[in-house]
Amino acid sequence: MLQNAALTHYAILTAMLAPAFFLTATAALLASANARLARIIDRARQLLKDLSESEDDEERTLLERRIAVQRRRSLIILRASQLLYVAITFFVATSLLVAGDSYFNHVFGPWPTVFAALGVLSMFASSVLLASEATLAVRAVNDEMDDAHRFANRRSPLI
Repeated sequence: MLQNAALTHYAILTAMLAPAFFLTATAALLASANARLARIIDRARQLLKDLSESEDDEERTLLERRIAVQRRRSLIILRASQLLYVAITFFVATSLLVAGDSYFNHVFGPWPTVFAALGVLSMFASSVLLASEATLAVRAVNDEMDDAHRFANRRSPLI
């Protein structure tokens, strides 16, 4: 009986490893999303400062557009972070259900698998959002470089 109990505990711990690995990956994505959000906030604050100091109508229009892009990026990061928190919730629930299922003679049926699948789907959706935000970020940087080049050439024409 003691050997069976040891094997049961081993099986429970083994079954709980997959959600633990997903928790680690989700936490890493969440840390990355939070860092990206901090960069977006810093950039938005700088753009707002530049807007308040600008007197050029064309430059103000560009700054307004850039601020709108930063707002869009921040909302995408917010949704991605919310999905990551949902994924964490599902992975923790999966671990608890796996342990409980072993102790209570498999009364939870398919729920551990359902919760794990929902966690993975949440993580997948969040990853798609993070990828779209990264695309917006690169596009914003490219637009700023193009605008800076255009403004520089407007102020001092080539000879």
